[in-house]
Amino acid sequence: MTDPRHPRLLDQIRAAIRTRHYSRRTERAYVAWVRSFVRFHGLRHPEELGGPEVTAFLSHLAVEGRVSASTQSQALSALLFLYKHVLEVGYDIRTIQELLGHKDLSTTMIYTHVLNSGGRGVKSPLDG
Repeated sequence: MTDPRHPRLLDQIRAAIRTRHYSRRTERAYVAWVRSFVRFHGLRHPEELGGPEVTAFLSHLAVEGRVSASTQSQALSALLFLYKHVLEVGYDIRTIQELLGHKDLSTTMIYTHVLNSGGRGVKSPLDG
């Protein structure tokens, strides 16, 4: 049985997502990506893993999983959320730029701003 003072990792992710009012679909997707990331690395806890392991996972998705760039970006967003908001490990902007494969740092800065806004950083044309 799980100690309530130390919730399981996936429960911590769910709680962090709900606190930030992300959609249930985003919650399900992020939990699935983190679960896949942990399984890919032999059930090692993400605290033991870092940038090289994230890169290896994303490369695996692209090369062997043959996922689209947008799917790979969603996986990266889930992992960034995990490290930034759940494990509270900061990554500098250059590391994120390298992981995303952006040539221009300003593109990465825009991307991370939108990511940190929880979807509220992008306005729909229908919002008026």
